[in-house]
Amino acid sequence: MGMSSRANPKVAVLMGGPSAEREVSLSTGRECAAALRDEGFEVHEVDAGRDLASVLTALSPDVCFNALHGRWGEDGCVQGVLEWLGIPYTHSGVLASALAMDKERSKDIYRRHGLPVVDSLLASRDEVMAHHVMPPPYVVKPFNEGSSVGVYLVNEDANGPPQLAEDMPKIVMVESFAPGRELTTTVVGDRALCVTDIKTDGWYDYDAKYKPGGSWHVVPAEVPDEITAACLDYALRAHNALGCRGVSRTDFRWDESRGLDGLILLETNTQPGMTPTSLTPEQAEHAGMSFGALCRWMVEDASCNR
Repeated sequence: MGMSSRANPKVAVLMGGPSAEREVSLSTGRECAAALRDEGFEVHEVDAGRDLASVLTALSPDVCFNALHGRWGEDGCVQGVLEWLGIPYTHSGVLASALAMDKERSKDIYRRHGLPVVDSLLASRDEVMAHHVMPPPYVVKPFNEGSSVGVYLVNEDANGPPQLAEDMPKIVMVESFAPGRELTTTVVGDRALCVTDIKTDGWYDYDAKYKPGGSWHVVPAEVPDEITAACLDYALRAHNALGCRGVSRTDFRWDESRGLDGLILLETNTQPGMTPTSLTPEQAEHAGMSFGALCRWMVEDASCNR
């Protein structure tokens, strides 16, 4: 492992950054930094800006704990900087991060590995606004941003195609809408932890995901054993197919009227939210791993060449 063996290794927690998910990353970073201090590490909180390389060179940490979300932090960019600087880091490496962030390429990999996904395509924003590019119901979203920023659900009875906001990218992903329950499974190393059922009032959007009251979690999910087993199996296979390292979280939709055939894989998050009430730490807690122990495991797992 890449970390020096000093008594209390110096950990730089990378947080904030310039992405659309800056605020979520700052809360992840603060919570992880506090937990790592409690675990006895010397912790420095670093708000990742364009001067990141020089800041880290001056700080010379033993490990970088990546608490960034969204573009730059989750798509292989910061991972490349850390490889270049030779600083061991947590979570997935350059390639797995880039693949998981590109929702169309990751779907291609899932398909090749026999994992169930919905039909999807990439189209220009203009084309999507001009006519239905697939039969409704379907979802339109950026194909390389994290979270549910800018997600449009086009219902079966929609009068016409969606009118997308100006800030949506020129190319978007359109995928057929998978009805049903929202399930998720965390992988830590080579182990899938459990299944959470995410209950929401209506459409699970950015606000529901991160603001209290919009959604609640049932851990472990009250679903048939075969569905639990399939989620654990698919999540681990997705993690390995993409080449993920450390911690990842794979999201599913399950249409219970169709049994096992109704379970589809939506996406894999290589930088899942890490506040104590987030899905991943909640699952770790259920599996007998405290928040502090999870953060410590991630630091001890850190390396280069991920």
